[in-house]
Parts: sequence; structure tokens; C-alpha cells
Amino acid sequence: MCVELTSRGAVAEIQSLADAVAATVHDGDCVAIEGFTHLIPVAAGQEIIRQGRKDLTLVRLTPDIVFDQMIGTGCARKLIFGWGGNPGVGSLHRFRDAVENGWPSPLELEEHSHAGLTNRFVAAAAGLPFAVLRGYFGTGLMGRHDSVKTVACPFTGETLAAVPALHPDVTILHAQQADRSGNVLMWGITGINKEAALAASRVLVTVEEVVDRLAAVPGGVVLPSWVIDSVAEVPGGTYPSYTAGYSERDNDAYVRWDAISRDRDTFRSWIDQHVMHATAAVHW
Repeated sequence: MCVELTSRGAVAEIQSLADAVAATVHDGDCVAIEGFTHLIPVAAGQEIIRQGRKDLTLVRLTPDIVFDQMIGTGCARKLIFGWGGNPGVGSLHRFRDAVENGWPSPLELEEHSHAGLTNRFVAAAAGLPFAVLRGYFGTGLMGRHDSVKTVACPFTGETLAAVPALHPDVTILHAQQADRSGNVLMWGITGINKEAALAASRVLVTVEEVVDRLAAVPGGVVLPSWVIDSVAEVPGGTYPSYTAGYSERDNDAYVRWDAISRDRDTFRSWIDQHVMHATAAVHW
């Protein structure tokens, strides 16, 4: 079975990955790249590297190796995040080098809890100026930066943590399918993808395939065309992560990344070979 959707507003443009990134990501932007465990738009991040974008504020609940690559190639000025690491392996060495040694450029950090950063997206998606939660108290995050404050509940007087709505200039996602009108379908673990899209000024989605009609998937999330600016068909665009129903995670690649990213020269050589001279999804 399939579902057929008619977009309520402008139709998202179906473009090449290069054209989609050129149209939506600009120097100095705040760029959210989401996807949790799977649906991580790695190919889009690598296209940002190829296009030489600079001075970006990168946002992600769980920065992993695609952010390591973007930080190590000098794309990032600031990172807003909840947890960072090479999942199942260890540290992100390019991330560490930027923080500890300012290489290739200093990296400003704004750290949140997962719940706090999620609530920032949710508030923005709902058109609210801020969100409240009971988190942060008793942690070193309270008072570390200006985006966590306290507020008194007007009903009970309880002191709560407050975080401002987060409105990225662009949110980048990966999904399983888009139809030819630019409606997007994703399923599996969808995390904060919907809210991150609704919070952003512009949205770019890479997909495994463009189809005539979207599949009918129980529990699937549909982003309508009017939410999205650009769609790019990039099969395997999450590698070495995975896309449920289309690919499997390459666990060995995450282990290989630990050795590749430890040394600056080895890292630069890998980027030159596997990113700068590639055109879409990179398999290594």
C-alpha cells in the first residue's frame, strides 16, 4: 500500500546534493544535523566540507564522526550539543584537538543535556520562546552559559530550568523516501527529526530514493513538502551509519575512524581522498 499526498504550499525542490547544499547552507549559519543511531545525513555533512563552508554553528544531540570531520576541516566555529563521541569506540579526536589545541581553529562549546536540547527544538517548533524542565539542577551545566536560566512556576512557585527556543538557519535530515512533490517519509528511530525540521528556517532532506508515492509504514513520520526546501536523492547517504529498511551499520568503519582521526596528517589525507574527491555518499 502507498499513500498519496498533496502539498499545501510550495513544493520542495528535488536537487542534486551539491545544489541542495549550495542553496541551503551558507557561511556563518546555524546548522542542525540530526538523526539518532540511524538516519544520520553523513553525505550532506561531507558535501558541506567539499563546498568549504566556514564559521558554522553546528547543532546535534549526539555529535559523532561526521561532526568530527566537519570540525577537523575547519567548518565549525561553535558546537551546541548534548553528548559527543565515536559511538561504541571512544573519543572524537578532531573534536578534542579543536577544543584542547585550537586546531584547525578554536571551537566554542555550548553543552546541554539531551532533554534540554530536545526541549529547545520542541519550543521552537511550537512557536514558543522557551521551554521549562526539571533537568540541569545538580549538574555542572547550570550557570555555565546564558542559554540555561531559572524561572519560577507561576502556579506553584517551583524553581525550574528554562532554555530558549532554538531556531537553526537550516536543519539537515536523512529519510527513507520522498515523493516527486517533495513530501518525505521516515521510519524507525526518528528522534527529534520532526521538531528540528519545524524549528528551522530552511530544511534539506537527503533520501534513499524518490518514489511516485510514499509507502504506507506503520508509525512512519511524514514531513510535508511545505516544511522542506530541498530534497536530494542520496542512496547510502548515512554510511557508515545506517537507514532502517535500506542498509546496515558498518561497525568496523567506526573502529577504523579512531585510527584515521588521531593524527592530523592521516586525517587530512583521508579527507582529501574520501571526501574532497567524492561526489555523494562515501564508502570506505
